[in-house]
Amino acid sequence: MAQRLLALDLDGTTLNHLGELSPHVRDAVQALPDDVAVVIATGRSILATTPILEALGLTEGYAVCSNGALTLQLSPRFPGGYSIIDQVTFDPRAVLEKMRVELPDALIAVEEPGVGFKVSKHFPDGELMGSSREVPWEELVASPVTRVTLRQPESTAEEFMELVERAGLHEVSYAVGWSAWLDINPEGVSKASALELVRRQLRVEPVHTVACGDQRNDLEMLHWAAWGVAMGNAPDEVKAVADEVAGHVDEDGLVPILEAVGRAARDGVPFRHGVESAATARLEL
Repeated sequence: MAQRLLALDLDGTTLNHLGELSPHVRDAVQALPDDVAVVIATGRSILATTPILEALGLTEGYAVCSNGALTLQLSPRFPGGYSIIDQVTFDPRAVLEKMRVELPDALIAVEEPGVGFKVSKHFPDGELMGSSREVPWEELVASPVTRVTLRQPESTAEEFMELVERAGLHEVSYAVGWSAWLDINPEGVSKASALELVRRQLRVEPVHTVACGDQRNDLEMLHWAAWGVAMGNAPDEVKAVADEVAGHVDEDGLVPILEAVGRAARDGVPFRHGVESAATARLEL
């Protein structure tokens, strides 16, 4: 029975900027005590998440995909190794009509969970996992969806964010990534909202929750956890809400945090104390 919950973002946190899983991070995850439930919480689709779950050896438990719109229960007994236990959708027509005016050059993708994406135009190679089908506008906006993604490859993240903020999105949740990439989810949906569902399923006390992330779509999750850890490569606004800033992802900055979480679990102390000890250890180096 899990007594603690560790939520890990993937890209820029568990995976480095080349999208690789370091052996040191993998080994540190696998060395955690059994009473620590490791829950991947990512903006990735299911198809882009399951290979990482397999590489980490996470075959039982839960995972959060699509920035909280999809919550999975993991088990080898399910087809594909997972079952969707919670799915939150919204009607994308109004927001996409607005974004088509404000961002006429943006590429648009509508998620089809477990399958891939319907797209307005071809996305750069490697950015979307699963099948991508170019479809007419009416098909793009015809049905409720878990997530909409807008991408403007020619823009910087800063330019793109200005355009998005000018559009004035309402009645949805959204986050701009490190590139000119915008994810739009149902209102009130975030990694934190899905993690709270998982926490209650596991019956883990709030004091025994920790979350690690590096981007704006991790802000709610870092607030939600008893101890929120931002990576050293995170933007300043993400670091500002965190309780601690870890090392850079490309230098395996997550490893000392994972080791501290393991010590805290074995010593029976709240996560906060264990993670603080990781910070102290770095200061002493």
